[in-house]
Amino acid sequence: MRKYFLTGLLVWAPLAITIWVITWGLGALDGVFGSVMAAITAVLPGALSPALNDFRNIPGLGIALVLLVIFLTGMFAANIFGRWALSQSDRLLTNIPIVKSIYSSVKQVSDTLFSSNGNAFRKALLVQYPREGSWTIAFLTGAPSGEVAAYLPGDHVSVYVPTTPNPTSGFFLMLPRAQVVELEMSVDEALKYIISMGVVTPDRPAPLPPVHLPVH
Repeated sequence: MRKYFLTGLLVWAPLAITIWVITWGLGALDGVFGSVMAAITAVLPGALSPALNDFRNIPGLGIALVLLVIFLTGMFAANIFGRWALSQSDRLLTNIPIVKSIYSSVKQVSDTLFSSNGNAFRKALLVQYPREGSWTIAFLTGAPSGEVAAYLPGDHVSVYVPTTPNPTSGFFLMLPRAQVVELEMSVDEALKYIISMGVVTPDRPAPLPPVHLPVH
């Protein structure tokens, strides 16, 4: 019975988690639409409120409209006028007290993570952590700069060491480039390796040549 139960659990667990993640994401999008509609209803005359409520309760409409707005925003930002308008809005938001500290921080992180020109999470690495001789998977996030770089002798890289099985938390380290090994596996393969705690190993069509691991 225990064997059959575990086998059934292995079949259903991935499907259940996938459905839960998709449901959560769709609920978040629908919640954004609901909040906007609630704000609009609050400022419009009372005669229009019933019609707006009926419009708001159409199944799936909120998700479709939020996705459409995101897509249209991307199209708008891709042309010259859109980039100019966004730069003006950025300048306005960065001049508002309190708002500028939150907005600037979030924008820098989002630009680094999602920009196609950035180098965050573009490479999987092998680093020694938490002690010498103990190795783990990390991700390249860039290179130290400014005041921090002035105190670091030689060439260093910035890396993110995720925890397992939850890679959304982790540690930020600055390591000498000579102590970092770049891996051939993709970022997706490395994430699967971390989340599975080493059980799901990356598939390789042919064995890679041995790499000398630096031990200092």
